Amino acid sequence: MQPDLRARLGRSDRFTREIRAFFAGRGHVEVDTPCLSPFLIPEPAIEVFRTAFHPAAGGSVELYLAPSPELWMKRLLAAGSGSIFQIARSFRDGDFGDPLHNPEFRLLEWYTVSASYCDQIATTEELVARLLSVDPPEAPAERLRPPFRVMTMEQAFRDFAGMDLAACTETGEMIEAARSRGADARDDWTWEQAFHGVFLARVEPGLPRDRPLVLSDWPARVPTTARRIPGTPWAERWELYLNGIEVANCYTEETDPVAVDRFLRTEAHRQRTARVVPRVDEGYGRLFADGFPGCSGVALGVDRLEMAFRGERSLEGVINFPLSAIVRA
Repeated sequence: MQPDLRARLGRSDRFTREIRAFFAGRGHVEVDTPCLSPFLIPEPAIEVFRTAFHPAAGGSVELYLAPSPELWMKRLLAAGSGSIFQIARSFRDGDFGDPLHNPEFRLLEWYTVSASYCDQIATTEELVARLLSVDPPEAPAERLRPPFRVMTMEQAFRDFAGMDLAACTETGEMIEAARSRGADARDDWTWEQAFHGVFLARVEPGLPRDRPLVLSDWPARVPTTARRIPGTPWAERWELYLNGIEVANCYTEETDPVAVDRFLRTEAHRQRTARVVPRVDEGYGRLFADGFPGCSGVALGVDRLEMAFRGERSLEGVINFPLSAIVRA
């Protein structure tokens, strides 16, 4: 084995060992959930892999590779698991051909009962600080070291796109804002699509990289399972950028069954144009009817986190056998 390969494998091993030790020390139980599922939570922005199970008795059952462990972990939470975490193999089709995506990747997902999205900022800071203490990075440490800078989405749009996001409520107005800021916006875009157009064209490229950044309080009009901040147009959601790379997202989880049901119906309708339209998890909404525990959850890309630590420009530098390299070979 080449010495540099041995060193890289050792660093990756230490990384995952420390993650597990960190959450065990905080009272989170590690869980293991299926990669294959006969249904999914609808997420129109994500393309999924479809396969089939062929029982010996005949017939077939359509299955999907889970894009995250969320639907199973929430079943455990509803059943009384308490705070839990998992490093899961996750799969997303179409995520291929650029440095930040591989169709198969490692996703650290954790849920903390009786904690908000603000509490999870501190938890994530402690996790990153622990990893820095045991595994000095090759990237500039100041770009990774806590405390994180926190910036609201409203402030980011004002600073980098010159927009009052809260006042831009009309779809046509947001489409014109996207066009004037370099996005190739179409007339049939939704407000959400135009919002993302502005974000990708102006906001994300302008985000500071000199230290970790939490981009917080996203528009509630962007559909997620995040709880809305009462009396505002914002949701209790943040995303974390390290060294300019988006590595994590967090929600205070919505527990109102009416709001969850509305989300499911809306997203299932929107997902009808996907290449693969998976069966909707009909049992998901029922998890909240009997009282889902108040909690917040974080999904963190382990490969991207390693990439940020190593100062790599591509996931190929941290993943063993990335699909892009296999296809090239």
